[in-house]
Amino acid sequence: MTIDEQQISAELLLMADEARPIDALAYARQARIGSLRRRRRSWSVAGLAATASVIASVIVMTSGGSGQVTAAREERLPDNTPQQLQAVRECMPKGGPVHNMDGNRRLSEYGTVKDFRLLVEYRDKGGSTALVGSLSGFVLCTLTTQKDFAELAVFTYWGFKAPGNMTGFSGPLQVDAYTSHMHSYAVGPERIQKDDTYRVVAGRVQSDVRRVEIDWADGRRTDARVANGFFIARVPGRSVPDPAGGEDPLGKPFTILDSPPVTVTAYGPQGQILEQDKDVAFGPLGREATDQASRQANERALPR
Repeated sequence: MTIDEQQISAELLLMADEARPIDALAYARQARIGSLRRRRRSWSVAGLAATASVIASVIVMTSGGSGQVTAAREERLPDNTPQQLQAVRECMPKGGPVHNMDGNRRLSEYGTVKDFRLLVEYRDKGGSTALVGSLSGFVLCTLTTQKDFAELAVFTYWGFKAPGNMTGFSGPLQVDAYTSHMHSYAVGPERIQKDDTYRVVAGRVQSDVRRVEIDWADGRRTDARVANGFFIARVPGRSVPDPAGGEDPLGKPFTILDSPPVTVTAYGPQGQILEQDKDVAFGPLGREATDQASRQANERALPR
């Protein structure tokens, strides 16, 4: 039998094109209606070349007995060390993710502790924040020794859409979170609550990315911690006067977290820019938060 190599090559290219990952940024923009501004991407020639390599990297070619060639996506998570498993358990004391307004309301549809891995962790003198994820989505964990003050483990789908796609991004870099996280604790005999607020950026990278830098747009730049194809960085938050004005019951002006858009840059083995994501806007995480933002936007659009 004559083998038409040209036709086989064309079919393989067609299959690779059809298996192209979901555009996670499109989903993110839809999910963050009213919360996020549109991003402006700046691609280098090296970044475009890396995008082409991503398509091939997520395709596993197998040949069946009939000679039919099939394509399958390969997704895996690193195993937790005993210490990491303990950290995941402390992050989700209810056994898994919880509702973003009720820490006692366990959301079983998002998985259990055994489904999650500590993917990457950023440590500084104030403590640490970790990206903890499953194949479907992730939570942020800022651990505290005072368990009753722990941040809620709020779940967010990879790509901001169910069922979540961990490898569903094109290009070397995908920013999944630019948000705030708190380390809360009590001080003194009266147990007065203190909140250390951090600005956090986290996401995913391809294997050719060697370094990720965050420009926080306030004069600070941070190298993210990169591991297992994921990255995370944080800086202490700063308060600024609320533009809306107003005062609290004690007569002090209201303040808000200073959270200007940031720039995230991924660098390659030779220090070259593989991709740069500019004007990444601050926004909420969690299914309930994004659903609520969408409902509010729809309500504002209704005729009065």
